Amino acid sequence: MSQAERLRSLKRLGRRRHRDQERRFLVEGPQAVRELAGWCPDSVVEVMLAEHRNEAARSVGEAARAAGVPVTEVSDRALGGLTETENPQGILAVSRYLPELDLGGLEPVAGTGIVVVLHDVRDPGNAGTILRTADAVAAQGVVFAGHSVDPYNGKVIRSSAGSLFHVPFTRAPQTPSALEALDASGFRVLGTRLDAPLVLGEHDCGLDAPTAWVFGSEAHGLPDGLPLRESVRLPIYGAAESLNLAAAAAVCLYASATAQRGISD
Repeated sequence: MSQAERLRSLKRLGRRRHRDQERRFLVEGPQAVRELAGWCPDSVVEVMLAEHRNEAARSVGEAARAAGVPVTEVSDRALGGLTETENPQGILAVSRYLPELDLGGLEPVAGTGIVVVLHDVRDPGNAGTILRTADAVAAQGVVFAGHSVDPYNGKVIRSSAGSLFHVPFTRAPQTPSALEALDASGFRVLGTRLDAPLVLGEHDCGLDAPTAWVFGSEAHGLPDGLPLRESVRLPIYGAAESLNLAAAAAVCLYASATAQRGISD
């Protein structure tokens, strides 16, 4: 295969259908490539360096080469043709799909029994930011359920700031079956709704128990009919109608993290 054909093949990994066919995805930038290579070294297929790269990209490329990862130098134009950002940072990695979280075999871990379920969350920025927060609270996993954005979407990876490679995750086309599996494993399934009877911080929401938090899309929230144990809402003390999805998720996840660790004011 010529280099031009190979670059065209890699470019197609920007589409979910081709990623799923090849079971490979692209990772841009020094930080993301460093996290990928450090946490998931067996998944890295190749690292590509631009002819003119910054010091961070050069350093990550050298570390990859020293670890036995194939490193290829390409022109700035060739690398730029594969990236989604306006200002490419001179380095890109090709990776195999990561091992997925097994919901059926998941057991709550004391102190960090938190799972995040994203139902029909299509905004990659929100999804990546929630993934980053899940990493920060040491969640056991993240489930991209229903018609949620692909976790291998480039903006999800960038918004997660490397957390995609730290937190186990899976894709679950059928949200109800994923929630039923988590319930059977011992997680209390909590949904977030604007009209929920329980108010976080004002009622005992049982957050000291292992919890699977279910978040819906910012536009539509959670539909009726999902197998939830309880629904919870965040109090709004000012004039704002609601919080941004990623901000609301952060409040909920940190409430669980502090409750499970026995931390109080």
